[in-house]
Amino acid sequence: MEKIKTFNNLDKNKQTQILNAAMKEFAEKGYELASTNKIVQNANIGKGMLFYYFKSKQDLFYYLLNYSLDFVEMEYFKKVNTKTTDFIERTKQATKIKMEAYANHPDLFHFLGNIFIDQQTKLPVPIQEKFEKFSKLGYSLLYDNIDTSLFRLDLDVEKAFQLIQWAIDGYQNNLIAQLQGKNLTDVNFDPYWDEFFAYLDVLKKAFYKEALH
Repeated sequence: MEKIKTFNNLDKNKQTQILNAAMKEFAEKGYELASTNKIVQNANIGKGMLFYYFKSKQDLFYYLLNYSLDFVEMEYFKKVNTKTTDFIERTKQATKIKMEAYANHPDLFHFLGNIFIDQQTKLPVPIQEKFEKFSKLGYSLLYDNIDTSLFRLDLDVEKAFQLIQWAIDGYQNNLIAQLQGKNLTDVNFDPYWDEFFAYLDVLKKAFYKEALH
């Protein structure tokens, strides 16, 4: 615990440098193959310093998990306006907030995404419980307090939710693929958002009552 306190008191830029290097290595190689030698090389610190802050590779990994989950909750979940009862409008703003966070912290989102996909990852109970809470919060963020009367009467609303979510996830994944290799902080996202919002208008015409067209 003392080691973690020492890391948390470190200069913020140095913290970010170490965290980004570690998340990138774990995201690309997975826990077993991730190299602490590579992490310290990319973080531009001595190996002794890494273990001065974290007692083991596992300790570092668990710290990254907690840090990433807390970051996404603060920088994504808590910024979504759940008072918006229009499902497509709420999903629109949630996606924009998420992509803006992703643009500034791609390694963090890759790291967390790989953990969600990798069902073999063995995590301690407190972190498993945190992941479960995280998943429930993400679900409620999109689906709680939605006005289903906006949808056409001949539709199964649950299936409509799923189709809309698949369409948006598909666009988001396509956008991420287009942006691979680019410095995301320098990208002008306005044309992408204009295109995205145009697709959402198509979804509204397909799923909502005619009065909303």
